[in-house]
Amino acid sequence: MSRAYNFSPGPATLPEPVLRQAQATMLEFGDCGASILEISHRGPDFIAVAQQAEADLRTLLSIPDDYAVVFAAGGATTVQALLPLNFATPGQACDYVVSGHWGKTAIRQAAHCVDARTAASSEAGGFRDVPARADWQLSPDAAYVHLTANETIHGVEWRDARFSEAIEAGNAPLIADFSSSIASEPLDVAKFGAIYAGAQKNLGPVGISVLIVRRDLLQRSGQPRAPIFDYAAQAKAESMLNTPPSWNWYVLGLTVKWMLDEGGVAEFARRNARKAALLYAAIDGSGGYYRNEVAPGARSRMNVPFFLHDPALDRVFLDEAKQAGLVALKGHRVLGGMRASLYNAMPEAGVQALVDFMREFQQAHG
Repeated sequence: MSRAYNFSPGPATLPEPVLRQAQATMLEFGDCGASILEISHRGPDFIAVAQQAEADLRTLLSIPDDYAVVFAAGGATTVQALLPLNFATPGQACDYVVSGHWGKTAIRQAAHCVDARTAASSEAGGFRDVPARADWQLSPDAAYVHLTANETIHGVEWRDARFSEAIEAGNAPLIADFSSSIASEPLDVAKFGAIYAGAQKNLGPVGISVLIVRRDLLQRSGQPRAPIFDYAAQAKAESMLNTPPSWNWYVLGLTVKWMLDEGGVAEFARRNARKAALLYAAIDGSGGYYRNEVAPGARSRMNVPFFLHDPALDRVFLDEAKQAGLVALKGHRVLGGMRASLYNAMPEAGVQALVDFMREFQQAHG
């Protein structure tokens, strides 16, 4: 059977060339006589894989030399729990700007060990926009300011002038969760104290995360923690304090290499803008049959939630979409409705197929 267009928010679709290359090397990697799943992470073959993945990621994202890159097991929620342990003292204020579900999750992960403060939130408006910069209440003694660059569930993304304002806010280092938008467009890493991402959206498979952190922040004493949770120790050990998720790291490296071969973040910015514009135009042009409730200036390019005019048609829509080769369109349980995730590996042809299906569905069931 042919592969469907997979609109899953994560674990998300991966580039077919990456999957084929991973498949080809599953049984035997290079001249090792064994799968990469079986070889030592301390051996020269895997060390070369790990070093190449970091070098390619640095090239892809233009990461400055004064930033360390840590690859670690787990996802973004794990990173959220470790940020205050590494970069704040016990009970110290840490400011969180909340624009959706994952921003709230980040606060919960930190609240047990720091004074996790909600500096601003758009929850009162149903998370349909980002908090206006004028409404932020920043703490003068905050260890850092945290925001979520793109909210996967609510389909809200920091864009344009408001993102520029957010980046320049306050004196504390800005730490941002880029799990669902990393590598989707050019980014000035130097504007941040740290950025992090679970890999399972744009970077690769579930089970591994990336932290890109300014090296001076690694000198902070933080809080008592096991060495395995110490980012300075992880960086010093080149992310190999213990056995890493080697297969995940390998596939991440293949994915990053694929993005470079395709033209890098500038090319994906163009593709992603076209894909998002195509889908939003279909929604907005449906005469209310479909609707997206996010403020236009905060609409996500990566995750597009939308609703049918009659929720009774939701199951019919999903069933017929699957028959048409369009899968994983069900919205998150927090919101319901539909959601299409348009990460880098989703081709424009997939979005066009979805738009065509939506038009045909409206004609058939309108």
